[in-house]
Amino acid sequence: MNKLKYSLLILIGACSYGVLSSIMKVGMKEGFTVSQMLGGQYIFGWSLLLVLMLIFSRKKIAPKQWLALLAVGITMSGTSVFYGKAVERLPASIAVVLLFQFTWIGVLMEAAADRRIPSRSKIISIVILILGTLLAGGVIGESTGPLDTRGVIYGLLSAFTFALYMFVSGRVGTTVPAFNKSFFMTTGSGVIVLSVFSPAFLWDGALVAGLWKYGLILGILGILIPVLFFAIGMPKVGSGTGAILGAAELPAAVVASVLLVHEHVSSLQWLGIVLIFIGIAIPQIRFSRKQSPPMYERPESAAHL
Repeated sequence: MNKLKYSLLILIGACSYGVLSSIMKVGMKEGFTVSQMLGGQYIFGWSLLLVLMLIFSRKKIAPKQWLALLAVGITMSGTSVFYGKAVERLPASIAVVLLFQFTWIGVLMEAAADRRIPSRSKIISIVILILGTLLAGGVIGESTGPLDTRGVIYGLLSAFTFALYMFVSGRVGTTVPAFNKSFFMTTGSGVIVLSVFSPAFLWDGALVAGLWKYGLILGILGILIPVLFFAIGMPKVGSGTGAILGAAELPAAVVASVLLVHEHVSSLQWLGIVLIFIGIAIPQIRFSRKQSPPMYERPESAAHL
């Protein structure tokens, strides 16, 4: 697989994350709470990863490695917890825009770690992504009124922890098989999430009442696919490029909201989605141009004609 194929895995993982909010809205209409569905997401996602790991990858992991991966999982849980608290205190459009600050935070993390100034294409991409996020999130053109300070802090913390998760996912346990790595990260994350949000759904009858359907779908789209694909792709593309690709989550969220919950999307929001895709494409186009062979090179066989 070349770098563009690894980038595609990150893109798919980000889009998978983007569908979650609409699925949760559908579940809420059936009477389930966000904490119940989030808990179900981790239980089913963790169980699926356990089964796949036992089938495809039984390699023994050194204690130092799995402890490090459990710690990486804490960054995953931080995003879930902080973003949930931000949504409680802020309009959804503001909360999602704050979360999506992970794009430039991730690029800065990579630049600081590598002691290298971000490339021009990444800087241009980030500027376009920020503008696209403001439009797609519905912030531009609307009056939001005064914002809750703690909500803003929670939103920025969710962005920081998501960028940190992408960063460490690409640098910790790079020699560990993807199934093992994903399983241990999800284990660390799940412990934190279930300690913050009550696991009462496991015994109060909610699973039998239909929560299992949402837990299974959310487990696949919110844990299995993105965590596994990020574990495979992040070490190959780098956290900076990964953060830019991760911006695909917002367009996926908007499209899912139209298809699943029939929400109205304004023309400015569609323009924002287009800008986000342009911002995502810029570093990839630059990379593909670097890799493509010169057109003037002749095939070896032609040289003998």
